[in-house]
Formats: sequence, C-alpha cells, structure tokens
Amino acid sequence: MIRILFVCYGNICRSPMAEFIMKDLVEKNGCADRFHIASAATSDEEIWGGVGNPVYPPASDELKKHGITDVSGKHATQLKRSDYDKYDLILGMERMNLRHMMNILGSDPDGKVRLLLDYSDNPRDISDPWYTRDFRRAYDDIYEGCLALYEALV
Repeated sequence: MIRILFVCYGNICRSPMAEFIMKDLVEKNGCADRFHIASAATSDEEIWGGVGNPVYPPASDELKKHGITDVSGKHATQLKRSDYDKYDLILGMERMNLRHMMNILGSDPDGKVRLLLDYSDNPRDISDPWYTRDFRRAYDDIYEGCLALYEALV
C-alpha cells in the first residue's frame, strides 16, 4: 500500500483537487487497492470547532468538468506531526507549504516531503486559485503532477 498525503494551505482547493485527481487516476488504471490517498492543510483557518469546511465550490466545479463528481465527504483537516509516520509521501503544492509542513512535522529523515510538481518535467509551485481565481490552471498543474507521480510509482 502506497500512502500519499497532499498538502496545501487550507485544504479546500489545491490539496483536495490533488487527492481526487490522484484517486481518479488510480481507479481508472485499476490499482486503487494499492493506494491510500488523502489531503490536509498546514493552517487551521478552514476548520471551525473541529469541523473542516468542504471543498471550495469553484474547485469542486472544476473537478466536475473533468468527470470527478463526488467530493461530498471531504472536509478540511490539518496536518499533524503524527502524519509523518502514517504516509509514504507528503506532497506540498508550493514552497511556502513546504516551510509550514516542516514547522509542523519537525524534520524529514526519510525524505518523504516534496513538492508535487517535483515529479514533473517542469518543477514549480502550483499557484493558489483562491487568490488567482484560475481553477483551470490549478487543475492542469495538479493533473500534470499527479500523472507524473503516478508514472513514477507504478
């Protein structure tokens, strides 16, 4: 079982998009049983009274455009230090996420913490569509990273 945790700032746009894109990829390729895929935030801003907000509607809408229709059970959750031992890969969307991830995790002795697009032929940050409003671009970048990650793992 390969355990992957995608991480962004709030866990309502980029990291849940990555979670559901990757789940869709492994499902379509008949190997979903070999993966455990989840997502988390570095911040608690989208978590109120212990309950996380759902996937941001424009992010959900963008996923629907690509045939990923059910994100209803996903709510924001925050990365915890204990997640380091639970996952094989902990993948951030941008360098700022990596800094915050390391503040939470403390260290990365096993080299699990990376950027998603480090797996692509064009490593770079994935812009936050909360600010850019460009959910299509975020989807395209995340899909590129997930496809490259999938190819590297199987």
